[in-house]
Amino acid sequence: MTRAHEHGAAAQPEGTAPDAATTAARAAAHSRRAFLFKLSLALNGAVGAVLAVPILGYVLGPALKKNASYNAWVSLGPIADFPEGETRLVDYRNPVTMASDGETGNAACWVRHIEGRKFQVFAINCAHLGCPVRWFPQSKLFLCPCHGGAYYEDGARASGPPERGLFEYQYTVAGNHLLIEAGSLPTLATEACAKKKPLIQIAPQDAAADDANPARSS
Repeated sequence: MTRAHEHGAAAQPEGTAPDAATTAARAAAHSRRAFLFKLSLALNGAVGAVLAVPILGYVLGPALKKNASYNAWVSLGPIADFPEGETRLVDYRNPVTMASDGETGNAACWVRHIEGRKFQVFAINCAHLGCPVRWFPQSKLFLCPCHGGAYYEDGARASGPPERGLFEYQYTVAGNHLLIEAGSLPTLATEACAKKKPLIQIAPQDAAADDANPARSS
């Protein structure tokens, strides 16, 4: 055997060593890349799940607690707090709220004590565009400061742009407490008063004075 053959035979094992090392290095690099890829997927999935929890809670929260609070009855207080023949403003906590809602979870209504255990509970919002109405005991009218809507003491429309009476809550008297069905707000399906009354026509002062003094107009 010649020296060239001997030299080639001796060099062959030395030439295969770098190929094996390269293959091992490539395998290790591929394994690291696969591990980092899987790790990034896991981290992205975890972040996505964390971000999805409040979003799902916001979207599905009202539907999940609707059965428990939508038709909830809320106490407005003992009936002794509402003198007979008077109308008073009462605040209550809307049951369809969360603790984070703060003061915005409070709602107001007008309570009219007719007699005995007979009441009327009106939503504070005007039936026109939702402005809060005020009660004036001197004139026995609910008046809207936004567009001049007026309502009688029983909630029926008196004058102005509203086309119907005030929205009225369903109520019940349990023991000595007045409760309203506060989970569902009053809607157009709830009539405030079945009796229709004539509109109040307010004449100008000059015309009223002329009617009172015919000699002056002549």
